[in-house]
Amino acid sequence: MSILDRFRLDGYVAIVTGAGRGIGAATAVALAEAGADLLIAARTPSQLEEVAERIRGVGRRAVVVPADLADLETVASLPRRAVDELGRLDVVVNNVGGTIPNAFLDTGAAYLEEAFRFNVSTAHALTHAAVPLMLESVDGQHQKSVTSISSMMGRTAARGYLAYGTAKAALAHWSRLAATDLAPRIRVNGIYVGSVMTSALEFVAGVPETRAEMEQKTPLGRIGEAEDIAAAVLYLASPAGQYVTGKLLEVDGGIQEPNLDLRLPDLH
Repeated sequence: MSILDRFRLDGYVAIVTGAGRGIGAATAVALAEAGADLLIAARTPSQLEEVAERIRGVGRRAVVVPADLADLETVASLPRRAVDELGRLDVVVNNVGGTIPNAFLDTGAAYLEEAFRFNVSTAHALTHAAVPLMLESVDGQHQKSVTSISSMMGRTAARGYLAYGTAKAALAHWSRLAATDLAPRIRVNGIYVGSVMTSALEFVAGVPETRAEMEQKTPLGRIGEAEDIAAAVLYLASPAGQYVTGKLLEVDGGIQEPNLDLRLPDLH
């Protein structure tokens, strides 16, 4: 086996949530290009169908599940559907998540709990349902892995990100704890994602002055692309990452502190 063969996922089946656009879509396509069949889930059917066509275009199967992934029962139903329609389950990518930044006094307890539910509880519900089915298809040839998409805001601090950063920090530590519980049969890792040009970032990075400031504060001098994260997921999900578990990979352009100032009003 050559080193490049370790990045292949031939015969694997993966689930990617939030796969209609951005990091989720890029990740689903990357896993398909490496040989995996995919179950992809998100809210918007038209976006999912576009991603599914790209998956089928490289000769892989795609099961499309339009759904509200904030509903934990719906999320927990995805692993069984993957096994029923694709025959097995090997890889889970917990990508769905996100929370709109808010000033501290606009961040009530309910808002914080909602952020935790959407970023952490969804990942747990999906993985908890997936693990028994992943273990049923252990055959010595297919690595079993879970990768969760956290954020650099889960390890740094900036104004306005209390709910989002707290949830992403929890997701990162959830990954470490789950890795300990599931070793050695299932590897669990996460990614601290930096500023990546997706639709969620366009509302600020679309302003030339703001984008220039963000790039200047990033050591590599640019905003990331969704494919940068997809490549990292492929590494962690494939046999190339077979000796990695319980780790958070920092894919952030070298950022040591946030490169985006929301310029919220001072609290006096």
